[in-house]
Amino acid sequence: MVDPHRLRVFRAVVQTGSINRAATRLGYTPSAVSQHVSALQRETGLTLIEKRGRGIVPTASGIAVADRATRVLDQLADFDSMADDLRSGRSGTVRIGCFMSANRAWMPAVVATLVDEFPTLRLELSLAELRSSMHPSEPDVELYIAEAVRGDRDPAIADGTSDGYDIEELRTEGYVAVVPSGHPLAGRSTVALIELADQPWIDNDHARGPCREIVLSACSALGFAPQFRIQAPDYASAFDYVAQSVGITVLPRLGALALPAGVTVLPVEDSAARRRIMMRVKRSMRTHPGVQRTAELLREAATR
Repeated sequence: MVDPHRLRVFRAVVQTGSINRAATRLGYTPSAVSQHVSALQRETGLTLIEKRGRGIVPTASGIAVADRATRVLDQLADFDSMADDLRSGRSGTVRIGCFMSANRAWMPAVVATLVDEFPTLRLELSLAELRSSMHPSEPDVELYIAEAVRGDRDPAIADGTSDGYDIEELRTEGYVAVVPSGHPLAGRSTVALIELADQPWIDNDHARGPCREIVLSACSALGFAPQFRIQAPDYASAFDYVAQSVGITVLPRLGALALPAGVTVLPVEDSAARRRIMMRVKRSMRTHPGVQRTAELLREAATR
């Protein structure tokens, strides 16, 4: 492979028309410039310059090499600039994966800060509920839900690593029940799942993910299965049905945002109805400033 530095030296020789003038421009000795040109001729197997009188002139091959060298060196400069931008987080792409409730509660403020601090950084957001078909790429930073909250932690979570990612737990949160404001339970400060056993439920998770499974497992442990009257596609739709007194819905606390008039939120007492919010950061991207800042902002959001 041709040494790019020798291409740079040779281009200077062709541009100035002289070994001595090229040496002056580059801050080298004439001998060093001559050695670089000779080495380039050996590498390419071409005669690039020839003597004419007391000076030198490029051959036809030399002119062609100098012309192509300009394009190659410009591309290398562009590559160096791109690499510098990537190191500083000024450009490139950061892929962020999350689940729906975190997307509504945390991501708008996180993205607004990232856009302000890294104006040329491209952000690609994907939802865990949709990624399998629409976003096959692995995220650089991802929020996800641990399957359950229990004492026997996953070994990968315990040592903080898994499949090229660094993993940390951001927080554990409980669930809430959203009931119509006129419901007999609406005046309570909390509610137990067993008190909802005979209520008509509104399903709020079409993806049937881990958040739903945590609730179903907690109910099963109490000896009942929720009586789902309707399956809503998301939390917001479920709230609207609750407001119309179609039934009640149970969801993680983080998802209880932008509630319509006519509903009341009750914290669920049961300790089994809790979820762990996890974050994983791709190890190969952990020094990227945009990735570092994303993780920092998500940690801050989780404490609020």
